[in-house]
Amino acid sequence: MARQPLVARRAEEMLGTAVVATAPVAGGDIARATKLRLSDGSTAIMKTLPLAPSGFFETEAQGLRWLAEAGLRTPELLASGPDALILRWVEPGRPSPDAAEELGRALAAAHGFGVEPAGGFGWDHDGFIGSLPMPNQPAPTWAEFYAVRRVLPYLKLARDRRAIEEDDAAVIERLVGRLPTLVPEEPPARLHGDLWNGNVLWAHDGHAWLIDPAAYAGHRETDLAMLTLFGLPHLEKLVAAYQSVRPLAEGWEDRVGIHQLFPLLVHACLFGGGYGLRAAEIARRFT
Repeated sequence: MARQPLVARRAEEMLGTAVVATAPVAGGDIARATKLRLSDGSTAIMKTLPLAPSGFFETEAQGLRWLAEAGLRTPELLASGPDALILRWVEPGRPSPDAAEELGRALAAAHGFGVEPAGGFGWDHDGFIGSLPMPNQPAPTWAEFYAVRRVLPYLKLARDRRAIEEDDAAVIERLVGRLPTLVPEEPPARLHGDLWNGNVLWAHDGHAWLIDPAAYAGHRETDLAMLTLFGLPHLEKLVAAYQSVRPLAEGWEDRVGIHQLFPLLVHACLFGGGYGLRAAEIARRFT
């Protein structure tokens, strides 16, 4: 490891301790990640983003604390600021059935932990999903929240960016009107909010850690639908363990696509391609 002076200096300001060496870490889509070796021999990871939107890293830090409070494994938060976030380094390892089962049980417990300070579906402040703003103003029902805070804002943005055809957008709008009859209402659950495979860190210590949350209080089927969207090693083990702690409502597997509309529309806004079409294909199954 060499030492990048600017990164090291900012980390030292935030941590109040010397940084001996730094090394770039691959994999970040938005922020730049740097591994830090500190003077006490420990290691950390620093995420930086020049000209980050206001609250970008502070919101991530709050989400990590909120999930950890509910018993989920998240890296220790060492420092956060408007331009950077520093976490304790978690050494990567390999996926394992035992870690997946442990995560399934922990996720079920976290979903039932309580959602203060949300005061309903949402959160007490807005957040981010990837690089996009994510509205979180609370709503009294999941159907209302999912419609006006998740599906419709990103459908509009996808239209504005010509990432979805008008006929396909109309299909999704028709589905929105049917949401109260399609998904059973449940109490708000404490969600990771962006729980795809890339945000599950399989660690050398034999556990699965969660990173990069877009936390809010929502419908618990949403986290599981996200895990299903892009695949997860040993997903069947995780789901079985989840069900052993907090069984899901009957027919939840048939509703997975409904919960996947939001991340698919986000991807359409960010990457274009066939994500808008894929969202519409799902919507057609329910209209």
